[in-house]
Amino acid sequence: MLISHLHGDHYLGLMGLISSMHLMGRRTELHVYGPPELGDIVHMQLKASGTWLRYPLHLHHTRPERGAEVFTDDRVQVTALALKHRIPCTGFVFREHPRPRPLLRDQVHRIPHFQRNAVKAGEDLHLEDGTVVPNAELTQDPPAQRAYAYCSDTAYDPGLVQYLRGVDLLYHEATFTEQLSARARETMHATGRQAGLIAREAGVGTLLLGHFSSRYKSEEPLLREAREVFPNTLAASEGALFPVGPRSMV
Repeated sequence: MLISHLHGDHYLGLMGLISSMHLMGRRTELHVYGPPELGDIVHMQLKASGTWLRYPLHLHHTRPERGAEVFTDDRVQVTALALKHRIPCTGFVFREHPRPRPLLRDQVHRIPHFQRNAVKAGEDLHLEDGTVVPNAELTQDPPAQRAYAYCSDTAYDPGLVQYLRGVDLLYHEATFTEQLSARARETMHATGRQAGLIAREAGVGTLLLGHFSSRYKSEEPLLREAREVFPNTLAASEGALFPVGPRSMV
């Protein structure tokens, strides 16, 4: 679980979720990544309520440097992305690790079991008689690595572009329209057009807008100005699902 920053709309539901998992009998450990102060808040609330969780809870501090690793396992790496906001705020980039090259079914019989992992990793096949079989004859390209970036609360920041290049799906806040760009600068938020500019410069697949000001009865004005500079833009909505590669199109 990843927490970007400590404004209430981004973390106040955490304790309710932690408690609900406890009441529902969770036993598997839970890892939560967020600002250093988050650990103090969680421990204080657990202590104040006299709650002893039935499952291990691990609280990790996110490092503010851009590109710093937050988490990795055998499938994905998550890196931090320091954002420009009124308080320390971290975005996250999720990138899949390279997948093994699938073996061609009609070639599997040629590959000894002890060499199959090496061939899947891209190596050529070396036979006992000295013959070298090129990897391209034995395997096919794996599915493309997918990537998703989450930029929650941030002012317009072209410095983000180098860390977002080529991601399949970019979530970027769009609190205001350009008509309120001065208010966006004051509160360190972004406009729909600014989100579109970031997406265009980074060459992402799809832009997903969110964090709309409640002054807008519809997300259409924000979508419209983002699409003027980056047509493949969608609006986030509660409960909606958005694919991360192959790239979705509007």
